[in-house]
Amino acid sequence: MSRKSAVLATLAVLTLVSLLTGVSSLRGDNLWLLFVSRIPRTAAALLAGASLAVAGVIMQMLSRNRFVEPATAGTGQAAALGLVAITLVVPGAAIWLKMTASTVTALIGTAGFLAIVRRLPPRDPLMVPLTGIVYGGILGALTTFLAYERDLLQYIDVWMTGEFSGVMLGRYEFLWIGGVLTIAAYLYADRFTIAGLGEEASTSLGLDHRQIMALGLAIVSIITAITVVTVGMIPFVGLVVPNIVARIMGENLRATLPVVAASGAGLVLACDILSRVIRYPFEVPVGTVLGVLGAAIFLWLLNGRAARG
Repeated sequence: MSRKSAVLATLAVLTLVSLLTGVSSLRGDNLWLLFVSRIPRTAAALLAGASLAVAGVIMQMLSRNRFVEPATAGTGQAAALGLVAITLVVPGAAIWLKMTASTVTALIGTAGFLAIVRRLPPRDPLMVPLTGIVYGGILGALTTFLAYERDLLQYIDVWMTGEFSGVMLGRYEFLWIGGVLTIAAYLYADRFTIAGLGEEASTSLGLDHRQIMALGLAIVSIITAITVVTVGMIPFVGLVVPNIVARIMGENLRATLPVVAASGAGLVLACDILSRVIRYPFEVPVGTVLGVLGAAIFLWLLNGRAARG
């Protein structure tokens, strides 16, 4: 069985397990729960995982560093800052307005991170993720301060910790936009690969580097904003999945991007299932599960890079 077939088979099994996992039985009159809750929740986990993994790949290509992703480079924190800002200015803002504000601040935050990264010494790649963590921490602290001043701390907890318990039919559909952007990223996979070589090399190959950078920033920002607004911040998916896939299959995005998307979807769905059964019948936020698991894998990746260096 090929690697792609194995990933798809695993994803199919996880999907079935997710549909059958829950406190309430689906027998008799409870069958409606399958369509109102279980299917939307499973779809939300799949879409969020796939789009965040692809966003992580794009960010790594743009920054030319394998140890960054939206949640560790300030993009997610900037998106949450936009949500707090629009909530303070327009308390009753519609979901599309919140998403727009979140996208704009995520775009600005990501552009700021990339501007800082360009000033770092290229011989020390571990400085990039560490800088991203500090940068995101500053944005997160500003968000928390604004929320504390306006008594919104409980409000932002929903955005800062990813979880799918509130997902129902009619409350997750914006995540399909992330699915569409994932397909768009695949169509531009070769261009993102060339852009990852650097501005001088990509320009010499006839690529409009600034245009691809702008496209990549837009995709990463919109995916992050949609995810934060809909299910909250989900960390480490865009970091660990692309790195593991790249170690196994190489760095040709045209060949690896479908596997990255499927693996990201499977990771988030598996962690969501675990979050439902680890303290059954209660739930642990999937962001907490992924935070623990992702941090362990992140440290393993860093130690592996340090050992080779």
